[in-house]
Amino acid sequence: MGERLVRNEEVRGSIPLGSTNFPQAMDHALSAETLRSLRRVNVVGTSGSGKSTFSRRLAEILQAPHIEMDRLFWRPGWQQAPEADFLADLTAALDGPRWVLDGNYSRSIPVKWASVDAVIWLDYPFAVTFTQAVMRALQRAWRRQELWPGTGNRESFRQTFFSRDSILWWTIKTFAGNRRSIAALMTDPTHARIAFIRLTSRADAEAFLHSIASR
Repeated sequence: MGERLVRNEEVRGSIPLGSTNFPQAMDHALSAETLRSLRRVNVVGTSGSGKSTFSRRLAEILQAPHIEMDRLFWRPGWQQAPEADFLADLTAALDGPRWVLDGNYSRSIPVKWASVDAVIWLDYPFAVTFTQAVMRALQRAWRRQELWPGTGNRESFRQTFFSRDSILWWTIKTFAGNRRSIAALMTDPTHARIAFIRLTSRADAEAFLHSIASR
């Protein structure tokens, strides 16, 4: 089975922050106890990895609210929410017994991981992640869909392909750094109680969702 469950005590200290060698998870089927414990989950990964799609599906299976961090952060006209307001809105959104939180925003870890049970890392190869990012950007630009209700924020071909703020350039620029950062968080003793689940392919992700649905 493709799921990889990593608890910090198994890999602690095994990866320096700047290393490109990532913690090797122990390959085994997730236990029934672990499956039953999933109540508050954060899905992380580089932009384009499919966090939102995966999170929505997981939330539906768990019958839990799906909370999208980008929706809390972005205001109309692509204005960023003030930090205090963003963290206050995040705290309020997480005030419940069940949720699936979709997003990174590492500076919010003291808030978002205060009661989290598991962190699911969609750690797909760069080629897969970038291809998904391109396809998503093309669809959004073509359809001119509003990304978050009430914001009026939409992606355009110009913004996507010819701007310094391009989400594709952001994916390229942050891919390696995000992997190092998330791997370091997995080994941090501060987070030893959290179950980290690293999924390294779309097949792994599908198998994981199937295992949750059939528990």
